[in-house]
Amino acid sequence: MEQKELKITFCSGAGSVTGANFLLEGEGKKFLVDCGLEQGTSVADQTNWSSFLYNPSEIDILFITHAHIDHIGRIPKLIQEGFKGRIISTDATHELARPMLEDTIRILAHEEDLAIHEMYTEKNLERALELWEGIPYHQNINIDHGFKMQFLDSGHILGSAMLEIIYNGKKIVFTGDLGNSPSPLLRDTEKLSGVDYLIMESVYGDRNHVDRDVRRKRLEAVIEDNYGRQGVLVIPTFSLERSQELLYELNDFVENKRIPQMPIFFDSPLAIRLTSVYKKFSHYFNEEAQQTVNSGDDIFAFPGMKSTPETEDSKAILHSSNPKIIIAGSGMSNGGRVLHHEKNYLPDPNNTILLTGYQAYGTLGRHIMEGADEVKINGEIVPIRAKIEQIDGYSGHKDSDHLIEFVEQTADSLKQVYVVMGEPKSSLFLVQRLRDYLGVDAQAPSQGDSIIIS
Repeated sequence: MEQKELKITFCSGAGSVTGANFLLEGEGKKFLVDCGLEQGTSVADQTNWSSFLYNPSEIDILFITHAHIDHIGRIPKLIQEGFKGRIISTDATHELARPMLEDTIRILAHEEDLAIHEMYTEKNLERALELWEGIPYHQNINIDHGFKMQFLDSGHILGSAMLEIIYNGKKIVFTGDLGNSPSPLLRDTEKLSGVDYLIMESVYGDRNHVDRDVRRKRLEAVIEDNYGRQGVLVIPTFSLERSQELLYELNDFVENKRIPQMPIFFDSPLAIRLTSVYKKFSHYFNEEAQQTVNSGDDIFAFPGMKSTPETEDSKAILHSSNPKIIIAGSGMSNGGRVLHHEKNYLPDPNNTILLTGYQAYGTLGRHIMEGADEVKINGEIVPIRAKIEQIDGYSGHKDSDHLIEFVEQTADSLKQVYVVMGEPKSSLFLVQRLRDYLGVDAQAPSQGDSIIIS
């Protein structure tokens, strides 16, 4: 490679929503940005165990944008195959990574493949955490050879970051996932300027979210309707960010008497652990949320709420009186405690299942969303008679219009935009919008593609 050239390889996460993994090479150094699991289909599951497009032992630094498993889930495999370099993320991401990876190891322990068992071990997790450095936003990352790097707040989940790289007078930014600002909890995505090359996500590149006020009113209406029917409201939810955001909104509803008082069960051991990390890093919340915390209000606890970390506590929910609300993982009903609740409550027309996020093709949540008459849960056929509700707008990702606004901030300096982390139709739609609306040179690379920045 010639002097003063950088090479970027889109190892995975191009042409798909999940599995972020990008290789940056220059000055004899090799850096990775994220190392995530591909999620959603059996084909993607198999690709997780195939060889990397690089030699892990040659990687100097792995930069992590945030703690979602599709950005960190292959780190144990990376360790197993010889990686010995530095891992660097924000301090909050560092704290969130342990419970997230421990949960992944627990899930994969049920797999029969011996190679998976050898990769996903406590030993590899501990080794990764020994190599891992957590730093605040905007702190200069100490790297020689002419690279200047820092993390900027992406506003997606707690600790989520964009990686800004300045090299030879050019600015390159990997966005990671971009937050659906303004967030009830988190600060807005930082504004960019002077960017030459942008590698950006496109999960919602072809569609927009509903307004947040509309979303809140819909949530209130669903809760009140369930209360009126004396039913059970089951909310499958993701453990990281979605759960904490939902608790924060319910805290406001309950304390301001906007909904009737009833038992609300927070039934996700992982989400309970992650919420304690949120409390520790409340200085990363937005100004309004920080003011609420500083006033002495525990924004993740309120009258009527009960956390149920133990299995016996979860089982006891069945015998508590109605009406009640149960918040449990997972968000797509493809595992976790929510399966037991759906098995118990789907057959009763007085109950409600509320879907608040994207339901991937092939998941139980997708079947429920599409109006199936019955589903199979743990080998048993369960009839669906409960009311099925869905609220859009709880996504933690920017929608199409806001992605355009985000790029517009720095459009005058951009030489190239590479659109990744989206289904092909979303990425290509966003590429065309960037070309048409902003006149920037944009393209959607495929997995395995490489580009040279001179």
